[in-house]
Amino acid sequence: MAEAEQQADEAADARTFVIPRKEISMVPDMGKWKRSQAYSDYMGFILTLNESVKGKKLTCQYQVSEAVEKLLDLLGTLDRWISETPPVDQPSRFGNKAFRTWFSRLEQEAEVLVSAVLPVDKNAAAPEIAVYLKESVGNPTRIDYGTGHEAAFAAFLCCLCKVGVLGVADQLAIVFKVFNRYLQVMRKLQKTYRMEPAGSQGVWGLDDFQFLPFIWGSSQFIDHPTLEPRHFIDEKVVNEHHQDYMFLDCIKFINEMKTGPFAEHSNQLWNISAVPSWSKVNQGLIKMYRAECLEKFPVIQHFKFGSLLSIQPVKP
Repeated sequence: MAEAEQQADEAADARTFVIPRKEISMVPDMGKWKRSQAYSDYMGFILTLNESVKGKKLTCQYQVSEAVEKLLDLLGTLDRWISETPPVDQPSRFGNKAFRTWFSRLEQEAEVLVSAVLPVDKNAAAPEIAVYLKESVGNPTRIDYGTGHEAAFAAFLCCLCKVGVLGVADQLAIVFKVFNRYLQVMRKLQKTYRMEPAGSQGVWGLDDFQFLPFIWGSSQFIDHPTLEPRHFIDEKVVNEHHQDYMFLDCIKFINEMKTGPFAEHSNQLWNISAVPSWSKVNQGLIKMYRAECLEKFPVIQHFKFGSLLSIQPVKP
């Protein structure tokens, strides 16, 4: 009897998960997104993490749970696959087609990789959550990567919180360990396969590929006794402190990838260096993220909605 009840519970549990799909197909659909439970949950997740990393260094002490270790293993696997899939010779300089080979491997293995992170009783969620992992690494047709893909990875982590795999005690590790490792893997992808920036605004965008590490990275600096926003354009400061601060690590990567004066190739960031305080930078970046990423149809048309991140309106 108890066994039958358990099976019924499991069946009910399995039925609650759905494969996420696109729901935003036209510009007027954006209203649905802004009113949705998904938007509320996603933004709440970003802001909660923003608060948790405030004033803390990447190198500070924090708990690393078994779930976090498993996520690091998953990202380590993706990293290893890049090394096993070298770029191919081709006439065009950008968008190396070997990325498609790498991506098809992820497509085949994503559910297995996610299942390894989930406890057995949560395995029914794997097909739903795996979709966000596949969406988080770039587009295999265009061989590009942008803030929409980054948002899919944040959505992937948010879903893991919603099913109880990650908890409040994991918040620092989510940003400092997992997201940071994800950034390393994405940079390796971008460099190895020379991926195009998706929907880049060129010099007028914040960064060709990422946005979230600038938000969380600026929060790390709030109330810092000596480092002010004007310091991040000083290469000496960047080299000295990039291992402690996500923001500076992003600046270091930009400096490695781009040539010429910083004010010319990264004008938006250059402007931010004139803001008087890190808390103002942080608030401004959150506002900019909403406006330039989450409220832009070209980005959100690709976002997928399931049972965990639902298109249904927020419950009053």
